[in-house]
Amino acid sequence: MRRTPATALILYLLVAAVSAQRDDRAAIVQGIDAKRESYAGIARQIWAFAEVGYQEAKSSALLQQQLRAAGFQVTAGVAGIPTAFVATFGTGRPVIGIVGEFDALPGLSQEAQTAMRRAIEENAPGHGCGHNLLGTGALAAAVAVKAWLASGHTGTLRYYGTPAEEGGSGKVYMVQAGLFKDADAIVSWHPGDRNDASPTSSTANITGKFRFHGVAAHAAAAPDRGRSALDAVEAMDHMVNMLREHVPQETRIHYIITRGGAAPNIVPDFAEAYYYARQPDMKILDGVWERILNAAKGAALGTGTTMDLELTGAVYNVLPNAYLSGVMNTNLERVGGFTYTPEEIRFAQDLQKTLTDPPDAGIGSQEKVQPPRTGAIMSASTDLADVSWNVPTVSMTTATFVPGVPAHSWQATACAGGTIGVKGMMVAAKAMALTTVDLFTDPAHIQKAKAEFDVKRGPGFVYKTRLADRKPALDYRK
Repeated sequence: MRRTPATALILYLLVAAVSAQRDDRAAIVQGIDAKRESYAGIARQIWAFAEVGYQEAKSSALLQQQLRAAGFQVTAGVAGIPTAFVATFGTGRPVIGIVGEFDALPGLSQEAQTAMRRAIEENAPGHGCGHNLLGTGALAAAVAVKAWLASGHTGTLRYYGTPAEEGGSGKVYMVQAGLFKDADAIVSWHPGDRNDASPTSSTANITGKFRFHGVAAHAAAAPDRGRSALDAVEAMDHMVNMLREHVPQETRIHYIITRGGAAPNIVPDFAEAYYYARQPDMKILDGVWERILNAAKGAALGTGTTMDLELTGAVYNVLPNAYLSGVMNTNLERVGGFTYTPEEIRFAQDLQKTLTDPPDAGIGSQEKVQPPRTGAIMSASTDLADVSWNVPTVSMTTATFVPGVPAHSWQATACAGGTIGVKGMMVAAKAMALTTVDLFTDPAHIQKAKAEFDVKRGPGFVYKTRLADRKPALDYRK
């Protein structure tokens, strides 16, 4: 076919556009790499702060300071939460959000990159879920995309600083406050032991503290005059444990007794049990929770005590977006995994020896990107799920933990504070940044993501939460 000057020009412009896009991608990746040591330092600072849900004052302030320095406008204390914030750059559409978390877990204090249980401070918090990496990796992605936007592109970029993911449902209150209502898409990630951008769902989760009030008395001289709040907690726990046989098998119920009395010779007049219940289907979970609540009421009735409940959290199951996951997977494969140094290999091998079960993936799996899976449901829960039912949302994991290391463990804390955690964080930052730029540059991505989102939610869907009439449980970790 003979080329006319017009077709030659079109071809030239197409080639130039592709070349410019490649240059943009290379510049974004190089920009993130250039600040590696800075981001590693920020992640380590947040790791050392180790602040639990709704108490992340220093972690939140550090991230806000970094975003302001990068040119974002920051609004702090949103949704009635002192540590929640939104940082914004740019104007107009589309509006793309990047989500960061930064809360630690109780009791998981641990020295970094140490393959034996060695707490920095006994019973103190630690980043056993890697949220120090999550918040910092999201920061790195946001700063890189901001630089790209500032070079002559249009749209609005937001960094959502979301506290208390671990049981406090911080994002739910931010959704309720309307902070996501005009967003076109949300990009996030989570630390893990593999590089994976599969469209994965999760379990819905309801959490609460059941508080029983009785009558104190001398346990030997006047037991008949007492009404034991601890008896009520134990009666409730026994009934719930029998309930496990009669719920769908995917259901998970966990509890701890947070208060059981002051001394054995005093009939306890106060006791408390802290419950989590999970299920892949929120409708089924609602029914399970009502049965747990009835067990608590029955326990109070049977022991002559009274009971009150503080609902501390409630989150949906994630609504995965397969189209967005495909976009993210392409970018994750483009970035690729990473290798261990000889020192990191020794640490990983020693750490794996401390695990109860052999790992599914061996050392070296962090160098690869796992092939996408469909229909996967993780047993864990996240308040990102509530965002996903309101805005098309995509997330992934990267290998910040040694293969086989579970989250919420001291081993995960050891990884999250070390070089392996930082390497995985950098992979996530690059993949998120590239994915976000894709969403800014090609309107078809958002159109297709929204089409899938609407179909999966179904006609007439109305988002509801048990937390709608509640304020954030800011003291739930105290």
